Amino acid sequence: MDFEVLVVPAEHAGLELDEFLGLHFPQVPKGKLRREVRERRVLLDGAPTMPSQRLHRDQVVLVRFDEDVLDGSGPVAPKVEIPVLYEDEDVLVVDKPPRLAVEPERWHRSAATVAGALLALAMDRSEGDPLTPDDDTLPAPLHFRPRLVHRLDKDTSGALVVSKHLDAERRLRGAFESGRVVKEYLALVEGEHPLGDGEVDVIDLPLGPDGRRTGRQRVDEREGKSSVTEVRVASRLSGYTLLACRPLTGRTHQIRVHLAARGFPLVVDPLYGRHERLNLSDFKRGYRAKRGAPERPLLDRLALHASRILFPSALDDGSCFVPEMPPAGTANGPLQNAPFVHVCAPLPTDLERTLKQLAKWRGHK
Repeated sequence: MDFEVLVVPAEHAGLELDEFLGLHFPQVPKGKLRREVRERRVLLDGAPTMPSQRLHRDQVVLVRFDEDVLDGSGPVAPKVEIPVLYEDEDVLVVDKPPRLAVEPERWHRSAATVAGALLALAMDRSEGDPLTPDDDTLPAPLHFRPRLVHRLDKDTSGALVVSKHLDAERRLRGAFESGRVVKEYLALVEGEHPLGDGEVDVIDLPLGPDGRRTGRQRVDEREGKSSVTEVRVASRLSGYTLLACRPLTGRTHQIRVHLAARGFPLVVDPLYGRHERLNLSDFKRGYRAKRGAPERPLLDRLALHASRILFPSALDDGSCFVPEMPPAGTANGPLQNAPFVHVCAPLPTDLERTLKQLAKWRGHK
């Protein structure tokens, strides 16, 4: 197999080699690209090099990959496009639907994921690019390669932040680690929470793995990691409460475990709650099922939605205090008084339908 020739354009000067290759071979995982470089199937100006080598304008990258490297190993896109809630030169925020994993799962590698949807978006935008080589055998470079900087559980919906280049990824990861990102979730729970209007319940309970059940977390006062969640009441219903939750730390399943520990589990949560689904018959008095037809659940996934997120923009140098979260309903985009961006994700159809039915048959309190 002959080498493919890629010339570094001015706009890609300064990129590390593996970043540059990622734009040209988006379906190939970064780990494989780095391996190919180390095994000398990628040359820079005719000489072996390292994946982290920074490129200069007009350098020549020679690529000779085996066929198995290029054969469809990338993430799979869902059939429906994921809405983009906000976008600038550095980041985009998408509205993740429920039941869609963020990245390929170990036992379901061929299933659609958010990562697949983002890659499809980037590839679609690169079609017809004037920088695309005339030679059809050469790959067309992407405008950007999406990078996930945080995660949402598969059954959680809502706002998910994605960086568009390496510098933005590093900056945002640092912001998450230093507490300069504010996230707010809406959680529909069992029971009527006693918090008054405007009051905040600070749940400070350390969490750690549950040794009795793989993948489950528990409150662990002795060896658990510090975990703090602020909780406010968003809406009151007879027998239920919609809570606004802000995790101040980023532990696995933090909100779910903290709420269950307080005695207010999500109305649907197979791991930490009592139910796998919520039916209309669970709360509508005098409910009568249609003869011969099983009842369809109102909600059959986690009753949790990432409703809002506040994160620093590229203008933030770390010296500004993290501002207060703007009021709900504020337009998506940069704040006027601080170098931060605020984004809201609308309620998904299933949760909106559930809340309407609860309001109809249980009423607001």
